[in-house]
Amino acid sequence: MSSEKKKPVVVVALGGNALLQRGQKGTIEDQRKNARTACKQIVKLIQSGYNVHVVHGNGPQAGAVFLQNVNSKETIPPNPLDVVVSETQGLIGYVIQQELQNEFDKNGIEKNVATIVTRMEVSADDPAFENPTKPIGKFYTEEEAKELEKDGYCMKEDAGRGWRITTYSPQPLRILESKAIKTLIDNEVVTVSCGGGGIPVVKKDGEIKGIEGVIDKDRAGCLLATQVNADIFMILTDVEQCYLDWGKKTKRAVEKMTVEEAEQYLQEGHFAVGSMYPKVQSAARFVKETQKFAIITSLDKALDALNGKAGTKIVL
Repeated sequence: MSSEKKKPVVVVALGGNALLQRGQKGTIEDQRKNARTACKQIVKLIQSGYNVHVVHGNGPQAGAVFLQNVNSKETIPPNPLDVVVSETQGLIGYVIQQELQNEFDKNGIEKNVATIVTRMEVSADDPAFENPTKPIGKFYTEEEAKELEKDGYCMKEDAGRGWRITTYSPQPLRILESKAIKTLIDNEVVTVSCGGGGIPVVKKDGEIKGIEGVIDKDRAGCLLATQVNADIFMILTDVEQCYLDWGKKTKRAVEKMTVEEAEQYLQEGHFAVGSMYPKVQSAARFVKETQKFAIITSLDKALDALNGKAGTKIVL
């Protein structure tokens, strides 16, 4: 029997902007360059003895594909949103997989990377389907929005910045490919899964069917980390730590928070719904359900955070 110590399993949630950053044109070269930076950090974690697996967002990429659909709808039938999510899973997974494999080869690491097209079961009765709240894609004028509404798109004004297409964002319930992902994790194959929160599907008339909507990638990452019995759930974003009173003179960083404190801060409105709220909520849920811990930090501080030198640690 092997006496080799089992490596701690870390599920890392990367934002879609880790590959496509604000101000960039969004070329595939931009995304490869950004992915290379992210993969160098992932390699550091692996070299430090962690069994690392990646979940990623797809906001910028899904918005771009959706916009292509809208602009070409007169000549090419647009795909539904579940198919758009699957397209971006393949695109982003390919870029991460290739850049990560290249980094392995450069560093003499004998590992394989596998991208899994991942379906996420949601409830057809989820209250989210009564109110499309998740904005996707670019901003439109009111006149443009009215024309898009004629084509069946739900349009909502977004904080005075213009009108955007909105869709449903249901809660993830079950990852259909979780057993396959767990098998790869147990064999230390680095997985890239649950892209864009997973492809939303429902069970209907005895069949699994895709449904319009997008799933929050942090909530999907929490579910994956729980289902595969991960030791640590890490959310990588664009700030080193969580802050209370963000945007105020009283702004202060939080190095550690308990689940109870996290839930209190969420209720008090310290974290914006469109940014840090689902991250803190998902991290706290993982800790509560597994009795382990979670970390929220920036990409470049990932290893420091695991060593207790950066980030916000969420504990029981």
